[in-house]
Amino acid sequence: MYKTDFSLGPPSIDIIEENLFLGGLAAAKNTEILNKNKITHILTIDTCPLPRTILELKHIVTKFIQLSDQPKEDLLSHLEEADLFIREGISKGAVLVHCYFGVSRSASLVIAYIMKKYQLSYQKAFEKVKNKRRIVYPNQGFVSQLKLYQEMGYKVDRTSKLFRIYRLTIAADRVRKVKVLTPEFHDLIQPDPGKEQIQPEPNVYRCRKCRRVLAGESKLILHKNKGENCTQTYFIEPMAWMNVTEGLQGKVLCPKCSSKLGSFSWIMGCQCPCGVQVAPAFYLTPSKVDFSNVIKNVEKTL
Repeated sequence: MYKTDFSLGPPSIDIIEENLFLGGLAAAKNTEILNKNKITHILTIDTCPLPRTILELKHIVTKFIQLSDQPKEDLLSHLEEADLFIREGISKGAVLVHCYFGVSRSASLVIAYIMKKYQLSYQKAFEKVKNKRRIVYPNQGFVSQLKLYQEMGYKVDRTSKLFRIYRLTIAADRVRKVKVLTPEFHDLIQPDPGKEQIQPEPNVYRCRKCRRVLAGESKLILHKNKGENCTQTYFIEPMAWMNVTEGLQGKVLCPKCSSKLGSFSWIMGCQCPCGVQVAPAFYLTPSKVDFSNVIKNVEKTL
C-alpha cells in the first residue's frame, strides 16, 4: 500500500495506453509510485506546481500549466504545448499527466492527445480514456473547447474565425472581472476595412447614410434561428473604428458621419429579435447599413 496524503486522499493513477498515465496530485507527489511506473516526464495542470522534492529529481522532466478547473478557463490555447510534451515524453520514457484529482483538467489534456493521435471525435476519445480511468469527467467548458479543437482539425489555428470567436468569449469573461479589455486580447480587434488595403474584401457592409465601409462579410458572426442562418441583426467581430476597448458597452457610431449604427456590450451581450442571446455582442442594425457585392473604390479614412 502506498502512503496516503490525507489532504489529497489515496494516490490515484491509471495507465491509459503504453507509457501514458493519468492521475491526481497525490500520485505525482509519491516517489514510490513514480519509480514503480518508471515515470520520466510529469505534466502538471493545476493552480500550483509540484513541490521541490519532485521538481528537483534529476531523472524526471516536468512541465507546469497554471489553470483552475473552471469552465471559462482557456484550456484550448494550451493543447498543442501539452500534446508536444506528451509525445516527446512517451518517445523517451513514460509520462504522467495530472491535476489535483485527475478528473477534469488533466483528463482533458489526455483526451485531446488521444483525439489527435487517432483522429477521433471528442466522444470517442472520451470513452477510450474513461474506459481506462472511470472517474474522468471534464467540465462542460472544457468539453466545448475539445469539440472546437476537433472542428479545427486537431490543431489550434489562431487565424481561424472559430478560434477568434472562442477567444472573444474568453476576453469577455476577463472584461467582466477587471472591467477593461486587457492588452493580450487587443489582437481580437479587427483592422478598419475603411482604410486603404492591398487586398480589400469584395463583399462589405457600408453605412447607408455616407457609404463608409464598415466591415467585410468575413467578419460576420452567424447564429442559427430554426436551423437557418439569422440576419435579423448583423453581429460582427469588433472593428478598430468601434472604440470597443474604451468601455464595457456603448453605441456603435459611423466613424465618418457619426450616425448610430448599432451597439456593443462585452458583458451583457444582446438578444437578437429571433430570441437568441449573443454575448459578447458587436452589432450593426440592418436598416442602418447596406451590403455591397463589389468594392469599386475603397476610401481612405483621414
